[in-house]
Amino acid sequence: MRAFSKRGASLVFPTPDSADKPRLTDKKIFFNNKLISQWLIWKGFLIDTHIWLMADFLSNLELLLANPNVSRLLEVAIGIVAIFIVARILKIFLTRYIKNTDARYRVRKIITFVSYVIIILFTASVFSDRLGQLTVVLGVVGAGIAFALQEVIASFAGWVALSLGQFYKPGHRVQLGGIVGDVIDISILRTTLMECGDWVKADLYNGRIVRVANSFVFKEPVYNYSGDFPFLWDEISIPVKYGCDRAYTYRILSQVTDEVFGDYIPLAQAEWQKMVGKYLIEDAQIEPMITLVANDNWMEYRIRFVVDYKRRRGKKSELFNRILDEVEKSDGRIVLASATFELVGAPALDVRFSRTNNSR
Repeated sequence: MRAFSKRGASLVFPTPDSADKPRLTDKKIFFNNKLISQWLIWKGFLIDTHIWLMADFLSNLELLLANPNVSRLLEVAIGIVAIFIVARILKIFLTRYIKNTDARYRVRKIITFVSYVIIILFTASVFSDRLGQLTVVLGVVGAGIAFALQEVIASFAGWVALSLGQFYKPGHRVQLGGIVGDVIDISILRTTLMECGDWVKADLYNGRIVRVANSFVFKEPVYNYSGDFPFLWDEISIPVKYGCDRAYTYRILSQVTDEVFGDYIPLAQAEWQKMVGKYLIEDAQIEPMITLVANDNWMEYRIRFVVDYKRRRGKKSELFNRILDEVEKSDGRIVLASATFELVGAPALDVRFSRTNNSR
């Protein structure tokens, strides 16, 4: 606005800034109000949609929970989770105070088995009012399942036989299904072995873990290397040339064998007495035995001894080294024989040459 003053009177003229058109700030306010109103509308729509979806979900959930079968299944699921949690706590708590490895393993297996039994009983009790209606159906289905899962059933029966019959237990060395190894676990369906031998030419681990079905206890013989008697009889052969001092050789071999395997004799005797009291078996000789066999080439001394089934290879190596040391110190009284061949004579050869003349 411009103002002019003349003789006490003032005149006011409008300027372009005071024109009657919308101001820029009014346009911004109008635009912002429009956005706010649209956002409120969409917000209300989303809230209504969310409420409708929640109401629909809750109604469907209420109908689902109203179904008795669903509620029973939910109850069984919660019960199974609770049983597994309790079993896990018991395993951690009880095995913490058990120092013996075998006892600790058995406690874990017993807790697992008892938890499975409790789960089965709990599930049966939840659905007990409907089991009578399913008797015929379960009978027919059970017959088909038994035929289809006969190997599984046989494995379960094998597990029962293993639990009651003491064929073997964890820690034993066995041959099962053609596999030799140490038993490291026995489950309901399979026995887990740490395999020995194969490409390793000795009773040592080769690193493979083998799982064999428990049904093999009914199909094949079970060879137990360490069950009631944790020792094995083994023997080696020492070839000695004819003409050596037999008495001295026998004395040296007996001395070395007693020094290497003497510690096992009282332990093996005590275990063998338990075997004699448990089975109808003769009282075998536990002390080392040396026998002599004379053949066409040399005298063969056979040394028979008792050794721990886990230390058979190491002890045989120690025995061979001791024998070789004594042979070197014998000053020729003991000479080892080897498969050599001596040509003592040959038939006379009659060789004749004939001269022929070729003519053209």
